[in-house]
Amino acid sequence: MQQQPRPGQRWISTSEPALGLGVVVEVPHGRVQIVFPAAEETRLYALENAPLVRVRFKPGDRIAAREGAEFTVTGVTETDGILHYEGADTPVDEGDLLDSLSFTSPEERLLAGLCDDYREFDLRRRVLKWNTRIRRSPVRGFCGARIDLIPHQLAIVSEACSRLHPRVMLADEVGLGKTIEACLILQHLHLTGRAERILILVPEPLIHQWFVELLRRFNLLFAIFDEARCRSITEHQPKANPFSDSQLILAPVPLLAESPERAKQARDAGFDLLIVDEAHHLEWSPDEVSPEYAVVEALAATTPSLLLLTATPQQLGPEGHFARLRLLDPDRYGDLAAFLGEAEAYAPLAETVEALKSGGMPEDLDAIAEHSPATRSLLDRLRGGDETARDELVSELIDGFGTGRVLFRNTRRQLTGFPGREPHLHPLEEGESPYSWLASLLRSLPEDEKVLLITGSPEAAIAVREKLLEEIHVESALFHEDLSLIQRDRNAAWFADPAGARILMSSEIGSEGRNFQFARHLVLFGLPRDPELLEQRIGRLDRIGQTGTIHIHVPYGVGSASEYQARWLHEGLDAFSHPLRGATTLAEELLPELDQVMQSLDAAAFDKLLKKSRKRCGEVAEQLDSGHDRLLELSAPAPEVAAGLIEQIEEHDEDASFERFVIRLFDRLGLDVSDLSTRTYQLARGQRLSEAFADLPDDGISATFDRETALAREDLQLLTADHPMVRGSVDHFLTSETGNATFARWESGLGKGILLEACFILETLAPGRLHLDRFLPPTAIRVALDHQGKDLTEAPKPAMLLPGDARRLVTQPAFRNGIFPEMIKQARALAEARTEEPLAKAREAAESRIRHDIDRLKDLAARNPQVTPDEIAGLEHFLDETLQALTSPRLRLDSLRVIWRT
Repeated sequence: MQQQPRPGQRWISTSEPALGLGVVVEVPHGRVQIVFPAAEETRLYALENAPLVRVRFKPGDRIAAREGAEFTVTGVTETDGILHYEGADTPVDEGDLLDSLSFTSPEERLLAGLCDDYREFDLRRRVLKWNTRIRRSPVRGFCGARIDLIPHQLAIVSEACSRLHPRVMLADEVGLGKTIEACLILQHLHLTGRAERILILVPEPLIHQWFVELLRRFNLLFAIFDEARCRSITEHQPKANPFSDSQLILAPVPLLAESPERAKQARDAGFDLLIVDEAHHLEWSPDEVSPEYAVVEALAATTPSLLLLTATPQQLGPEGHFARLRLLDPDRYGDLAAFLGEAEAYAPLAETVEALKSGGMPEDLDAIAEHSPATRSLLDRLRGGDETARDELVSELIDGFGTGRVLFRNTRRQLTGFPGREPHLHPLEEGESPYSWLASLLRSLPEDEKVLLITGSPEAAIAVREKLLEEIHVESALFHEDLSLIQRDRNAAWFADPAGARILMSSEIGSEGRNFQFARHLVLFGLPRDPELLEQRIGRLDRIGQTGTIHIHVPYGVGSASEYQARWLHEGLDAFSHPLRGATTLAEELLPELDQVMQSLDAAAFDKLLKKSRKRCGEVAEQLDSGHDRLLELSAPAPEVAAGLIEQIEEHDEDASFERFVIRLFDRLGLDVSDLSTRTYQLARGQRLSEAFADLPDDGISATFDRETALAREDLQLLTADHPMVRGSVDHFLTSETGNATFARWESGLGKGILLEACFILETLAPGRLHLDRFLPPTAIRVALDHQGKDLTEAPKPAMLLPGDARRLVTQPAFRNGIFPEMIKQARALAEARTEEPLAKAREAAESRIRHDIDRLKDLAARNPQVTPDEIAGLEHFLDETLQALTSPRLRLDSLRVIWRT
């Protein structure tokens, strides 16, 4: 920065020129705070390295005030650091300028003779076209995750993201991917500008799991906040709100629940999206509210979008379930008694739906149809013999189910593709070594079979490996929290390699989010006390896409406490052979008795516990199979609705032209790119490395464009349009001056002349929450003309261009003061004439899409009280804002190429 900014001055960000003109608000302690009104954004920069340029228009420039017509600057004066522009009826202070004015000037670079190689103009146009394509893509924010494309997950994600401000509870059974669903929603909202500031609250033990999942699968680096970090920020800046220090924050619930000060700071900081994991731990009753619940309730009231995650939506009973629903919509769920009365109708409705799906004709349909003309019409058609009305009638009844719109629940029995499970309990006599048994197991299995062993701690995992190697020579690897993230990834990749480690010894961290479905043998050394944690362990192998039966090996000492625990899980709960339904409820009821049995080793008491456990398993399952839970299963978005989205993601994944573009761009920005295998590359620092790759590790990274390869190789990153390196490269190139002013010679033999190619950008300056890119992303409009004003846009491009010295032309007064300004003026007129078609298409697309959503909500509101008038009104206001923003785009000159014909 060449001068000290002062409040009221206008500056522009060279790294984010699309923000428009900024206004300096204050300059505190070596920083400068700038508001960008057109984009509704605020930025805080360090003065010593702020990417800012002072906006100073000169006589002859065309500018406009916020209130008033465009005018030509005739003079500029300055008072106390504030500029005043003359040319309008009255002088216009710089603070009153139109916030969307452009202040990029390739013309000035050209006239100064600062021209790039003429080929850079073509490269810049290619980058502009890809930027438009990426921003308009319907899979933006969906394709970048390193995940399998599982229909039931993407169906929920698609439904949630279609809402203006999603406020939903994700309640899939354990192992079906709630965290992935939440992160996909998060990533889409974040990358499309609908959620800039995000707060994730989780139980303290899950902080590491979430951090790794966000970084490893989604390339999202969240800042972990704890009391020490908050205190450090306030010690250096006593008046600062620590929660304003980062945009993406991951924090444990107790940080806010145990500190009213931190809770208030989080509320005051303001977030666009709040995610709360293990939401069933938020305790509430009409008489008492826990601190954890109160904190989330206060945040939820001021945060537009909210995701609650729980695998057991009703484990705390109707009151607990109601408590979570009132966080999502306190207006709809404000009366517990009314909710309980409404819930009484769920069981009969579930039975009616099940009977209809089975081909029956329930007697209570007439009573249900009394209040719904649509239901009556479908019922009459069905009774008249039109069987096509049956599925429509089922959908109609499910759409009217109150909580089905805010609570999504998938269960394994709804879905297909899960493997079988075969438990193997191995009794070890007193004195028999478990390590000798493990060595024997490895000898008995084919050499190509991979074995995952999970135990309770890093120390135990290390000890197992050392003892095993004393028994047998086998390629083995470790996976635990005391290793660095890079080392864990490398060990996991070695385990995934068919020629790599045969057995992986893991601590409990191996049950957290990792995908080891290429293995079919799981060894459990030391069973977890919590049955849900057991399911998470098995879930590392028992996943959709697993091709073989999973073998679960459980060694235990005969007559020991471990025998009682293993047999209780197997014979009492059947937890090894099938996912345990209602695990938390069963654990809370039965674990105290198991603890007593394991302490006393009382065989008679154990047999009694087994009988009780089997009975309770059946009762809990029957309870879950009726009423509310069954309706939730039926109302979950059908996996088939994600077919189109999956197809589009797969098309993106397989696009060879995208791969070629990215590799060329990386090379142009200074990366050393080396082929490793098909579609897989090593990316390392080059000698002319751009700052776009400032965060690249010293030893580089390995990356692939192939999803299956990335899933099989944890050491490879998946390169898509959502990857930060790709986004950063495109943004860096387009915000730099590279290629925006170029010059070439053309030895045509047709006589002397001057040609101008100009590339304008048609764009809107609007808040990111409108997500206008899907209708009108920054769109390049290329025009070409000669010095006589002839339009050459559609003419063949000149062949055999040659480099030249622009200064020989641009120093000539006739060119500088007459020919060039007139050509720029004519080029803009040609470009403006070409803006109507993309604008009309954008307005038509916006009107069609958002109006369709409004009509769908109005139709649904007629039979589902969950759809409120406020939601419909909000979407109608959103449409008005969108159409208004599309009526006032700007046309910005991005780049030009002057060709001197000889």
